[in-house]
Amino acid sequence: IGFAASAWSCEPRDTHIGWDKATREARLHLVVGNARFLILPHVRVVNLASYILSRVTRRLPGDWQLAYGYQPVLLETFVESARFTGASYRAANWIHVGKTKGRGKLDRYNKYALPVKDIYLYPLHRDYRRILASPE
Repeated sequence: IGFAASAWSCEPRDTHIGWDKATREARLHLVVGNARFLILPHVRVVNLASYILSRVTRRLPGDWQLAYGYQPVLLETFVESARFTGASYRAANWIHVGKTKGRGKLDRYNKYALPVKDIYLYPLHRDYRRILASPE
C-alpha cells in the first residue's frame, strides 16, 4: 500500500468538499492519495483488504505528522471500475463520490484517453469538510 499527494483537481471530490479553486489550492495538502494497493492473487485471507485499509487509516495521520509536520484530514483513491468493483473500499467505509472523466493528470488537450475510475474518499477527521472548506 502506498500514499502520495492527492489529485490536483477532481470535480466530484472538489464538489463533495465544497471547494472553490482558491480554497482547493490552499488546502489540498490536507488530502492524501492512496496511490497503490496490491494484494497478490495467490494470497487468500478473508476480509484482508478491508482489514488492511482500516488499520492503515488509523495509523496514517500520526505517521504523516511525524514525517511531514501536519495531519491530513481526508484520503482519496481511484478504482478502475472496468477492472475492479471497489468492494474492499466500500467494506472499509470509504465514500463513493463519483467517477473521473478519463482524462488523467497529464491530459492538457481533453483527449479522454484513460479508463474511467470510481472516486472514493475516507474522512480522517469528523469535521473534514469544514476544515477543508475553511479559507484559513
